[in-house]
Amino acid sequence: MPRQRAASGASTESSRSAPEDQELGSLYDYLAKIILLGPSGCGKSCLLHRFVRGEWRILSSQTIGVEFSSKIIKVGTGSRRKRIKLQLWDTAGQERFRSVTRSYYRGAAGAVLIYDITSHPSFTSLPTFLTDARALASPNLTLLLVGNKQQVEVVERAVTTNEAARWASLQDIPVTMETSALSGENVDEVFTRLAHMIVTKIELGEVDPDDPMSGIQYGDSGGWVDASGSTRKRKGPGRVMADGFSAGLREWEDVFRDSSGGRRRKCC
Repeated sequence: MPRQRAASGASTESSRSAPEDQELGSLYDYLAKIILLGPSGCGKSCLLHRFVRGEWRILSSQTIGVEFSSKIIKVGTGSRRKRIKLQLWDTAGQERFRSVTRSYYRGAAGAVLIYDITSHPSFTSLPTFLTDARALASPNLTLLLVGNKQQVEVVERAVTTNEAARWASLQDIPVTMETSALSGENVDEVFTRLAHMIVTKIELGEVDPDDPMSGIQYGDSGGWVDASGSTRKRKGPGRVMADGFSAGLREWEDVFRDSSGGRRRKCC
């Protein structure tokens, strides 16, 4: 069962200083590792950049290995509101990097399978990525299927929404969406929907953040109330999920935040 958060202190909104507000804005209840999967050229990096930065990425480095970003999403309202921090891993789609990127699938709580709606080969390559993800990530992996480049004309479409929906149904993928990394259409909705699905699993007891294989950790937003009614506090920065790293979360983010890529090319 998810831990019940302790009640906040008596301080009012007006009594908080700017640094305190900034600190509160960076706190979160849950931390979830998310991987973006799909063939090279389907727009994973542009989709991630649009979500995190809120802008179109004109030029993008070809992803070599993995690149890392993060963003906090609010789920729910009122006393039931939760803040979940998504650690977003953009993986290289080329076959030559597959052995490297597969190692980052471990401990993933969620995966976004991405294909280019103008390229049927990009769609038919997805089973390989899905098989690897289900074999290596969390047993309760939450999946979404996303067709990117929604801004194209109908005549350029190579994968219909019905074809994508049928395949997703056969693979037990509950949600299919289409996005435009260029215009931003449905981009936020993809990750918000994924965050809602993960938090719902936690609240229903289907996923336990105390399980190192869940791909989810409790965050740093304060204490919680244990079964006896006692208020408990975190004892320091949590350790990262079961993916081979043992540094603190902040150190882990610093390592991957400035990942460098190869030659420059137009983003897809």
